[in-house]
Amino acid sequence: MFYANDLDTLAPMFLLSKLKKKPLIYDSHELFCEVPELKASRIKKSIWQKLEWYIIPKLKTCITVNDSIAKIYEAKYNVPFYIIRNISDFDQSFIPKSRVQLSLPEDKKIILLQGAGINVDRGAEELIDSMEFVQNAVLYIIGSGDVWENLKQKVLFNKNIQNKVVLINKLPKSELINYTFNADIGLSIDKNTNLNYLYSLPNKIFDYIQAEIPILASRLPEIENIILQYKIGDFIDDHNPKTIANKLNEMLYSQQLSSYKKYLAIAKKEITWKSEKEKLLTIIKNI
Repeated sequence: MFYANDLDTLAPMFLLSKLKKKPLIYDSHELFCEVPELKASRIKKSIWQKLEWYIIPKLKTCITVNDSIAKIYEAKYNVPFYIIRNISDFDQSFIPKSRVQLSLPEDKKIILLQGAGINVDRGAEELIDSMEFVQNAVLYIIGSGDVWENLKQKVLFNKNIQNKVVLINKLPKSELINYTFNADIGLSIDKNTNLNYLYSLPNKIFDYIQAEIPILASRLPEIENIILQYKIGDFIDDHNPKTIANKLNEMLYSQQLSSYKKYLAIAKKEITWKSEKEKLLTIIKNI
């Protein structure tokens, strides 16, 4: 059996599956042809779209990460897509390092934005600007992406936020999770600028849930569904830095915080990799 993760691995896996006469599973973690990186080149986007159009209708087993993306692919290619959410496999006995061990402030609230793809239109620039108006808190942005250098420059040239924003380059998951568990709020504030962002369900949402930290997010349907279903966070109405700051100040010192924590404990038990893994293994066994 062959397993292709995302469109950039599909063509070679498809050829190998035909040559070896073995089944192929296609696992698409996003709407690949809608990523903003392809916006600048119609030629590149056209090539990927043609590849997608040629191969996917020929496949028998396809997987994606949420219901919204599955419906788009099914309508486009008339091929059923299974849904396996991309949830990290957490060790429930994990004991995170303390704030002292991580050199984190003990007397301030910690706001966290994490992610390997902190790219354009992910809201990081406005988030940094918002910290000028956030009280008694430090923002940690941990990860990497195509706006990383711009974020560094923003912090460097704004004296009002230099002690309120910390950028940490991408860490191994085993190290990153220590910071996640020590945060007071986790953020996911992508903009609705393309279909890929609109229907995204980032891994960090599940990391925040496992760490039992309330979530502040933009109103993207898949993220909104989870936050509203479990009552584990709130939303920004726009990406104006003062709007973000007002919501952060409100959440950090709200009586609702204890309620979020209570519901996060429930969500943590129900949203696990164990349940997703069982669905994936069933698909593989059926093949």
